[in-house]
Amino acid sequence: MQPPKYPSLAEFYQGRTLFITGATGFMGKILLEKLLRSCPEVECIYLLMRAKRGQQPRSRLDSLLSNPIFDEVRKVRPEAFSKLRVVAGDVSEDGLGLKDPELRAEVLAGVSVVFHCAACVRFDMTLKYALTFNTKGTKRVLEFCSQMEKLESLVYVSTSYCHCDRDVLGEEPYEAPFEPEKLFECIDWLQDDLVQLITPKLIGNLPNTYAFSKSLSEKLVTDASKIMPVAIARPSIVTAALKEPIPGYVDNLNGPTGLLLGAGKGVLRSMHCKPAYKADLIPVDLACNGLIVIAWHLANARPEHGPLVVNLTTTERNAVSWGEIIEFGRKYIYKYPFSGVVWWPDGSIKNSKLAHDLCVIFFHTIPAYLIDCLAVLCRQKPL
Repeated sequence: MQPPKYPSLAEFYQGRTLFITGATGFMGKILLEKLLRSCPEVECIYLLMRAKRGQQPRSRLDSLLSNPIFDEVRKVRPEAFSKLRVVAGDVSEDGLGLKDPELRAEVLAGVSVVFHCAACVRFDMTLKYALTFNTKGTKRVLEFCSQMEKLESLVYVSTSYCHCDRDVLGEEPYEAPFEPEKLFECIDWLQDDLVQLITPKLIGNLPNTYAFSKSLSEKLVTDASKIMPVAIARPSIVTAALKEPIPGYVDNLNGPTGLLLGAGKGVLRSMHCKPAYKADLIPVDLACNGLIVIAWHLANARPEHGPLVVNLTTTERNAVSWGEIIEFGRKYIYKYPFSGVVWWPDGSIKNSKLAHDLCVIFFHTIPAYLIDCLAVLCRQKPL
């Protein structure tokens, strides 16, 4: 057996030039912080950023770096920030929207490791938007990276919920429900209202358009594995940081965070689920550590056929049920109550769909209308 080309992570990342999409997202910013703090020998990190809400890419980077999660880097390795370079662009545009030919050539000539984290994670987005940003965006990233002269690792961040029709999710690529290119043509041709009409039929057993777009993206990545080294990372429900950079850090209301907030505010009174069901959660810092290791492993042991696939999920040893999460949350919500509570924080998980639906009517819908009526009578904006 041949020794690995790069025996350690430190040796692999030494002198590397990296390219990251989605660095302003939850996983992206934690990944960036970890690289700056723990991989000091990295040469340069290019960050693909678009203008958003009136902020230009450079201004967005400044806002990102002012986040408290970078305080430790500022304290122990302030020179690391000089390694960051903004690349103004957008995954939803052809050629990633790179307008500067010199910068484009510089990126293509120097980058050897890519982390593609950019994605819209909303579960209620339209199918057309999900395909345009998530799936077509992945296609554009793959096309761009195929021109990189030194590429050794491209890590695509997927989700472990994009193949829900399978009883067991193996660490292997699976066929997509449709050929992405043909679906692109169909969706572009159809009117928006028709796309909305056929969306339930298209996504089938998948839970939402987000998971569907990720499933199709995995097909594109699998096809690209024939010409370049690619890996698919499938994290489960990404939650608050366990240890790094700040214990408990989270910047969104996804998964159990939103569940506990809704219950703590007294708004969420019922959840349709079996309490014994396992909640497959992974702290964001562990998931990002996994991405860094996957890139190193791919460079050392690229599979002969297909992409490297890694499921970043919970082991049975650390499994926790949704019932346990609710009880844990109730314990701390009573001890440290939230502000702006609209009802006594309580509620429960219901096995029965009928019992859940009745609770929704009497404890969600009717109280919501009553609160809105009171708001209107008090000349306030309805919630």
